[in-house]
Parts: sequence; structure tokens; C-alpha cells
Amino acid sequence: MISLPRFYPILEASCFSSPEALFGAAEELITAGVLILQYRNKSDDAHVMLAQARELRRLSRSRAPAPHMQKLIMNDRADLCLAAAFDGVHVGQDDLSPASARKIIGPERWLGVSTHNAQQISEADKTSADYIAIGPVFATGSKRNPDPVIRLEGVRQARTLTRKPLVAIGGITRANCLSVIEAGADSVAVISDLIPDPHKSAEEFLRILG
Repeated sequence: MISLPRFYPILEASCFSSPEALFGAAEELITAGVLILQYRNKSDDAHVMLAQARELRRLSRSRAPAPHMQKLIMNDRADLCLAAAFDGVHVGQDDLSPASARKIIGPERWLGVSTHNAQQISEADKTSADYIAIGPVFATGSKRNPDPVIRLEGVRQARTLTRKPLVAIGGITRANCLSVIEAGADSVAVISDLIPDPHKSAEEFLRILG
């Protein structure tokens, strides 16, 4: 079983005004010492995504305090995960199935699966996924049509349904992250609360979560 860092930042490409802004935020997170970083891009084509992913890989290798410990995760695209030499892929309910993703990335790379309710958690638990994400825990603005919020009670329920590492996502901030861990999550995924000042945000999350 893998060991997930408590802080799981996600770089959502649509949150940034330009590729340069995206890379700048990535560098700030990397130099702050984050141990995992997911790249999510739902709007650009594969050529652009691969170019950006390779730049993120370069930044990780050249700027991370401990590059051998850092994991880069590709959202959705198992093929680009391999092409960019990322460490894993994360798939949603409408993406490639966990079984298909595993066939592409092989046994060594990490595989994460998004879930939103008890049935999906139970199904994901039976797959070869290394970790399961659950959410949205709180209201979130990072998705146009978000699933219903599950709140802390949903995190507690999720914890009873799987022994796999559990990542909570959705509306998580520095103010509420510790309560999510206390409810049973092993890690918290964060998008919006990174944007204003990624380095400061990362440092504070790392301090709060220990």
C-alpha cells in the first residue's frame, strides 16, 4: 500500500491566465517542498498538455528539494502520463476505467480514482487503484457541474468503506483541512486555495497538516 502525503495540491490549468503563470505556480509549490502534484487540464489538446507536462517534469527534477521523493500525477490521460514520464495517473468516473488505465501505466505507477458516493467507493475499492479520492467535501467552484457535497460525514462514511488511502477533495482550505483529516482522510487535495500565493499557501498547509 502506498503512503500518501497529507497535502495533495492540484494544478488546474484553467485557473491560470497563461502557461507561464501555471509554471510559476508549479515552481512555487515545488520549491515549498510538496511531495505530490497533480496536473489537470480539461481544455487543451494532447500536444499542449504533453508540452506542459514535460515542463512540469523538468521543474520537478531541477527545483524540488528532494526530487526523488516527489510524485507527479497526470489527470485523466494515461498515455500522456507515460509520455511525460509522470509517476501516476488519476481518473474520474467519466474517464478511462481503472482497469484500462492500469493496463496502460503498468503495475509500478500510482493509480487514483475519483468517487462521489458510497457505491462508487465500494466499486473503486475492488480495483487496482492505489488510492481513492472522495468529494466534494464542501462547496467548490473548480467544477462547472459539481456533484452534491458530502461534508465531513461523507468522509467518515468513506473511511469505513475502504482501507485504501483516501484523498478528500472539494472546497478544502487552510481553515478546514485539519477537520477533514480528523474525519478520516489520509490526504487533502487543494485547488482554489493555492491560487493567490502558491508558495505561502503550500507552506501553511504543510505546517498545519504536519
